[in-house]
Amino acid sequence: MRTDVQPGKSPMNWGVVVQVFALALVIAALSEWLGPLPIELGIGKVVLLPMIWALLIGLVLGLLSKRLPGPAKLDLRGQHFAAAVLSCALFLFIAKLGLLVGGSLPQLSKVGWALALQELGNLVGCILLGMPVALLLGIKREAIGATFSIGREPGLAIVGERFGMNSPEGRGVLAEYITGTLIGAIFISILAGFVTSLNIFHPYALAMGAGVGSGSMTAAAVGAVAAQHPEMADQIATYAAAANLIATTLGTYLTLFISLPLAVRAYRWLEPLLGRNRKAVSIDDGSVAQPSEVVHTPVLNLGMRLLSWVMGGATVLVANRIGHGVPMLDALPGVAIIIGVVLVGDLVYLATQRKLPAVCWISFVAMAMTFPSTPYAAEVAALTGKVNFFAMITTMLTFAGLALAKDIPAFRRLGWRIVVVSLMANAGVFLAAAAIAQFFVGSL
Repeated sequence: MRTDVQPGKSPMNWGVVVQVFALALVIAALSEWLGPLPIELGIGKVVLLPMIWALLIGLVLGLLSKRLPGPAKLDLRGQHFAAAVLSCALFLFIAKLGLLVGGSLPQLSKVGWALALQELGNLVGCILLGMPVALLLGIKREAIGATFSIGREPGLAIVGERFGMNSPEGRGVLAEYITGTLIGAIFISILAGFVTSLNIFHPYALAMGAGVGSGSMTAAAVGAVAAQHPEMADQIATYAAAANLIATTLGTYLTLFISLPLAVRAYRWLEPLLGRNRKAVSIDDGSVAQPSEVVHTPVLNLGMRLLSWVMGGATVLVANRIGHGVPMLDALPGVAIIIGVVLVGDLVYLATQRKLPAVCWISFVAMAMTFPSTPYAAEVAALTGKVNFFAMITTMLTFAGLALAKDIPAFRRLGWRIVVVSLMANAGVFLAAAAIAQFFVGSL
């Protein structure tokens, strides 16, 4: 039995709205109060940042919802609303990154090749690591869908159009999507933190590797890298934002015309070598299970999106105060500017009939506001600079944590093999992009 999730425009339950925003505020504050926890792992170390606490606390609340008292009982409606808010709240993080990038555009223009070529890592890294592992574990054509990209929404659309979602390739990309949604941010945060501690790559190379085209995963990776190099935090965020913008704007086309055909060809080459004598393993994505409950995914209109940005901004102010000691009144103008950037970018997105993703327009508006030639750019940069991007990451992943539990049933059905393959694909994207960027670090 499963829950059938359908998009809908049913009336908004304001009790759920208040509950989700209140829980997010408390969780973000608690997570920042707990602070980072470094864990030594032999030759390296992992730092569990407040954003990880936020993810885990939200997940636990969702899993234990039936046993908790009323205010903390986060049912499926609340979890789906949190997921909808997350999609909006991530725009705040994108705007913050864009504001950092704008002032550094002259510097970034000098390393354009590094940013462009590291995108090749996003195209081939997932295949290089994921495909051999998949075939060795007995996974067949599902490996194509699971390893041609990190499996975000554009990947679902590409595979669905090319093969159909009921095909083996469709089951593979859906498994990658579920895995990335549920544990992608946690995994990439731990991986990025550990790799950073090894001092193999320059922090700027790791920053470019973090720009994988997924807002939550980029935020998690940036936070993990910057936590070990706080003196470079703004520069790390800048390079990651630039790489993420390239992945967002060009990634879909490169995935369609390069990565997917390459994955198909790699399967044809490697399957006779690695998978011929392996027993085939079926992948259950849960699509045939009978629904036990229908939950309508909330569709947020402009008013609700604006409320999400305002409440997300309020949560950022609290996290910024508790975790980084910045008085809320000092950071308030910066948060207001960030919300304004998101609103303008979203309106342009709607006015242009959604021909470019909203994250692109928000990034363009943000970069324009802090570009050195723009009037008052220095003042805008100074005001928004009081909003620590770690506080923003904690806020974003708080909403992600509140939305996680709804995906646990589907995650359980995947089987451990496809989960391992999905994580290897995600690791391959990050490591390959960082390795390519490393060659250009000398020019940074």
